[in-house]
Amino acid sequence: MFFRNPRTRYKLSLLVFSFILVHFSSSAEKPLNVVFFLIDDLGWMDIGANGSNYYKTPHIDQLAKEGMRFTNGYAACNVCSPTRAAIMAGKYPARLLLTQWLPSGRWDAKKNKLQEARYLSNLPLEEFTVAEALREGGYKTAFMGKWHLGPLPYYYPEHQGFDINVAGRDYGAPGSYWYPFEGSWRIPTTDLKVFKESPIEGQEGDYLTDRLMEEGDKFIRENSEKPFFLMMSLYAVHSPLQGKPGKVARYEKVPEEQRQGDPRYAAMVETVDDGVGRLMTALREKEIEENTLVIFTSDNGGMSKATDNSPLRANKGSNYEGGLRVPVIVKWPGVTEPGSISDEPVISTDFYPTILGATGLPKRPLQHVDGVDLSSVLKGRSRIDRQSLFWHYPHYNQHPQNFPATVIRKGHWKLIEILDKGELELYNLALDVGEQNNLADVHSGLTQSLLAEMRAWREEVNADPMQSNPLYEGK
Repeated sequence: MFFRNPRTRYKLSLLVFSFILVHFSSSAEKPLNVVFFLIDDLGWMDIGANGSNYYKTPHIDQLAKEGMRFTNGYAACNVCSPTRAAIMAGKYPARLLLTQWLPSGRWDAKKNKLQEARYLSNLPLEEFTVAEALREGGYKTAFMGKWHLGPLPYYYPEHQGFDINVAGRDYGAPGSYWYPFEGSWRIPTTDLKVFKESPIEGQEGDYLTDRLMEEGDKFIRENSEKPFFLMMSLYAVHSPLQGKPGKVARYEKVPEEQRQGDPRYAAMVETVDDGVGRLMTALREKEIEENTLVIFTSDNGGMSKATDNSPLRANKGSNYEGGLRVPVIVKWPGVTEPGSISDEPVISTDFYPTILGATGLPKRPLQHVDGVDLSSVLKGRSRIDRQSLFWHYPHYNQHPQNFPATVIRKGHWKLIEILDKGELELYNLALDVGEQNNLADVHSGLTQSLLAEMRAWREEVNADPMQSNPLYEGK
């Protein structure tokens, strides 16, 4: 009888409509925030979640417990600037023609057999970055820390989609981690010194990682009522190795045979972890943690002599797994199953379309052409539709086990073409993650098939080739 009264039905309908309108309006007013932690030179094995018993990373490990950890996460390059460009642009470094760290300067005309390929000295302004896409979608955008993608005044973060730039400069490492954060750097090719000015204000006793996290904390608290994108791109744990004395002392007490790395480096890792905890606390206290996508990763493998990347082979600057494989953790509250683990191979270019997919903003397929939206994996529904990953590093550097190469990973197989020797190395990463057994001759058919796919990819992305070096004095 209650529902037969037209006036009552009208009022009830109006009430239901109002509830739906309020519900969806409320949802629309709370788009997903994004916090992106990009750590410099953090190795794949440098966090507890990936198996380290030496480094103390409880907050990063907690992030893994609350999100999804990718065991096959990769940087787009074995050195920093190309990976950072790939994250911003959603394109392979080879496609961007930005395949070397900036400004480089370690090619030796007499010692190196080939001339290095050409590379740009900045991320082109023509690239429509993930920050620009988010800002166009109504987000407040902030960059904090290491930029390393072009010189002042034209190519800093504020020209690439960020409303706020804190400490983002042309150089890749600070002069010091202690205030005033200044120092000098010797240019490898000339021995001339460049003075590194302070990237951020501070006071006596300040530690750079803490200052950056302080600014990140402040940004979160001041912008909690609006959608935001915070890029926490730390200088740590890049050299110079300078940890807080109290933390360093604790790691020095560990017997040398039980250490995974330099105690100073371990202290720096722990301070990074402290900062991650601080920002997660800020999200929690502002009651926006459950409405924030959090991504945690590194720009390349761990530095030689600073840390041990075992069981992976080699280190930063190398085309082996120790130079390319990095921690990747994604926490998408309410979507990603807490504590889930994925063995899906993912790479730096994937973050751009994944962020757009998670925030509901329009995809830009002509921009992030080399990235794949990981949403289906994060939702636990399916694997991504991609056959192969690629790397192209047509350069020399001074890191151990470095050589110019193009690399393809397809399934468990990884093929490396050593460009200045014309040699091939094939590894089954499922059985040989340490890349000790070269199977190129054993599986010659597979080797040639992967080589053909690799070379076709180089043509597709217009990868710049290396050339013969007429000044080479070697044999």
